[in-house]
Amino acid sequence: MKVLYLLRHAKSSWDDPYLPDHDRPLAPRGQRAARKLADHLRLAGISPALVLCSTARRATETLDAIMPVLEPPPDVRLEEDLYVASSEDLVHRLHEIPAPVPSVLLIGHNPSIQSAALVLARDDDQTLVARLRDKMATGALATLELDGEWSAAAVDTARLVSFVVPRELA
Repeated sequence: MKVLYLLRHAKSSWDDPYLPDHDRPLAPRGQRAARKLADHLRLAGISPALVLCSTARRATETLDAIMPVLEPPPDVRLEEDLYVASSEDLVHRLHEIPAPVPSVLLIGHNPSIQSAALVLARDDDQTLVARLRDKMATGALATLELDGEWSAAAVDTARLVSFVVPRELA
């Protein structure tokens, strides 16, 4: 079984309206949320083997906040294509992951990160899927267990086993 963590970057700042979207940093609220998320990852023992992260500043700052708790340190790849990726692009990217990799954390953007989770997830836990369908807030983390290899990721081939948002974390 493969484990996929889909993380929407934490809340970004809109303080500078002239700053290009790609360059927006985390807002103070996003920084706090990223720290909460790091604590959650540490307490839950979540440590993916591979991290795929958008090159947008808010995504890389989210990654920077959680990296200290990821043990052992994962292989990290910053990928520009994740910034503009559709949900189909994200699922296709999963197909390229080598079979031996047991777990992946993908840090990206909405609406594609939420859509990819909904495409992959079966309705096994209707409550979790309904929460995900309702809203994938900034800093939200969806954990899915895939039935087969990365190359087989497709519609309804995963089970949504957890969905957390920063406001729910202590």
